[in-house]
Amino acid sequence: MSLDIVILAAGQGTRMRSALPKVLHPVAGRSMLAHVIDTARSLSPQSIQVVIGHGADKVRERLAADDLNFVIQAEQLGTGHAVAQALPQLTAEKVLILYGDVPLIQSATLQGLLGKVSDRQLGLLTVELADPTGYGRILRDAGGQVQAIIEHKDASEAQRAIREGNTGILAVPGARLADWLGRLSNSNAQGEYYLTDVIAMAVADGLVVDTAQAGDEMEVLGANDRIQLAQLERHYQQRAARSLMAQGVTLLDPARFDQRGEVLVGRDVLIDVNVILEGRVVIEDGVSIGPNCVIKDSTLRAGAVVKANSHLDGAELGAGADCGPFARLRPGSVLGAQAHVGNFVELKNAVLGEGAKAGHLSYLGDAEIGARSNIGAGTITCNYDGANKSRTVMGEDVFIGSNSSLVAPLTLGDGATTGAGSTVTADVPASTLAVGRAKQRNIEGWKRPVKKKP
Repeated sequence: MSLDIVILAAGQGTRMRSALPKVLHPVAGRSMLAHVIDTARSLSPQSIQVVIGHGADKVRERLAADDLNFVIQAEQLGTGHAVAQALPQLTAEKVLILYGDVPLIQSATLQGLLGKVSDRQLGLLTVELADPTGYGRILRDAGGQVQAIIEHKDASEAQRAIREGNTGILAVPGARLADWLGRLSNSNAQGEYYLTDVIAMAVADGLVVDTAQAGDEMEVLGANDRIQLAQLERHYQQRAARSLMAQGVTLLDPARFDQRGEVLVGRDVLIDVNVILEGRVVIEDGVSIGPNCVIKDSTLRAGAVVKANSHLDGAELGAGADCGPFARLRPGSVLGAQAHVGNFVELKNAVLGEGAKAGHLSYLGDAEIGARSNIGAGTITCNYDGANKSRTVMGEDVFIGSNSSLVAPLTLGDGATTGAGSTVTADVPASTLAVGRAKQRNIEGWKRPVKKKP
């Protein structure tokens, strides 16, 4: 059966105390709404309608895509009113209503819910709560059939004792929705049009309300303030950590690990504490990552080692390569197999060939460094003249003496050498020593300046 999905994302989120619309607040580095949209896409609907209101322009700007249709709810008059704004766009046999501030909802849970929908039946997602305060309660008859939902503010004391709560997530036959929404009333404590009133209408019309249960409370928890947002973040990270460990990753402390994107892993991977993985990260077999590292949009080939306090962004480490501690690899950085960069080395758009080394205290930008070349401490490629970037190209087995400045554009042939402290401004032929430094003078009797008395 065809499916339309409506995502309610118009709320202001006043308890966030933020200029940012509530649904744009991040969990695991992405907005809550982006997580919900991804889950919606996994269900292959014919349309996704996103109902927006507060901060509508920001929401549309951040998340605009060809498969999304944004619908404005100019006044926030309740969840029923919000869904009604999308009615003209809904033509599918099933309609699923989701919430933009419930980012951890799982595709499998929603698949189960959608399986309960037919012409004579709708599906309601509920959850058993230790403390249901604030949730609508599920009212059932003596036979256990759902009869209605009562909002917490409208519930009696006896009804508030019910622990089965309404998540708000609902799947209904599309042909019935317009009629039910048209009959909603705002005669309640909030003066709003509650989508939950659809349940009692469906029962009165002779439909069965079948329920599905969320896996846990956190899966359906919305974030109304920063405290709840932090709870969602930790739950997401715990779930991500469990997934990685199930795939053969050793996390030395799963509670001190953050995944903020897509991570593909091999076996026997070791990740130390306080590691952050962002964007798309590929980690092959036998990789080791030390503590306090940030790795973004990077690929680590088999056996690569990232030592403590290193930062990789858009980089690739070849098989058996290693970097750090305190290394920074910026976009376009590639270490060949068995290549090495050490402490306080920064690379940008630089390729080190197989077995090449830059042990410490160097900046290599816009450079191509051949196999087995050795870069001495304090070396920099002077790649920027204030207007343009230029490249430094080294052949194989090049040896760069410590504290060399290589002024690009520059080419050094195979086996070339630079003397320590040289400023090299001209190409160096293969197997040639380049020395570009002032001649030393020793001045006898020279006296240091002394501090003048006030």
